[in-house]
Amino acid sequence: MSIFRKKKYITIQSDQVKENIPEKLWIKCNNCHEILYTKELDKNYIISYKCDFHLRMKAWERINIICEPDSFIEYDSELISGNPLDFPGYEEKLLKARENNDIKEAVVTGEGKINNFQVVLAVMDANFIMGSMGSVVGEKITRAIEAALEKQYPLIIFATSGGARMQEGMLSLMQMAKTSAALAKLDAAGGLYISVLTNPTTGGVTASFASLGDIIIAEPGALIGFTGPRVIEQTIKQKLPAGFQKAEFMKQRGLIDIIVPRNKIKNELKNILALHINSEVGACSS
Repeated sequence: MSIFRKKKYITIQSDQVKENIPEKLWIKCNNCHEILYTKELDKNYIISYKCDFHLRMKAWERINIICEPDSFIEYDSELISGNPLDFPGYEEKLLKARENNDIKEAVVTGEGKINNFQVVLAVMDANFIMGSMGSVVGEKITRAIEAALEKQYPLIIFATSGGARMQEGMLSLMQMAKTSAALAKLDAAGGLYISVLTNPTTGGVTASFASLGDIIIAEPGALIGFTGPRVIEQTIKQKLPAGFQKAEFMKQRGLIDIIVPRNKIKNELKNILALHINSEVGACSS
């Protein structure tokens, strides 16, 4: 007979534990793999306070750090994608993306103020089907460009995308030409277009409006290119240089004008707009 008593254990259901833990309290950094406290991360502009990596930011989070409080007026919020090609599972994917995000499509457009400068904004969101560009994304961006032309406001587009949305086929690919044609009209009228590239900016978005800015800004470490580096390596059977397609690499080769950390982007945009206020680009003050 054993002289030791068995310990009594209480079984706790996993659901009971989950109920006491707030959702999204911690997040893992994609770069350094450290666990980050989301409240501290929010205070730091969604930049890792361990390694300075710029994590994915939602469209409305970005609008709130760029525009003056209560100054942003959204355009075309009612536009949503359909399923023109009857692509299997696409409608369910769209519905899930809408349910999981506070937006109806992968871009939010509208007008707002940066200090006293009135601007037209288009802000893409990689949380919505990886920021892919379908017909509605292209239409909303085109309408934003046309609004900037009509109102004579500077245009700022924050790009982040995995490329064209394959579920819409050619209807998606034609948005490259449509947005580029609208930008050509803005350019001919002397309008100012500032393109801000965030991580990642790839595919048809890079090959169209994202690369057509009068001034092109990138966030540190942003992946920028048409095809990802792994696909390129597999195709050419060669090892690519270190940092290939990152913002710093692209700046050295002339695609990027300036690299600006997220916590300094508003001030940088304010300075750029101030330089153009008395020119024909249409920057306005109130």
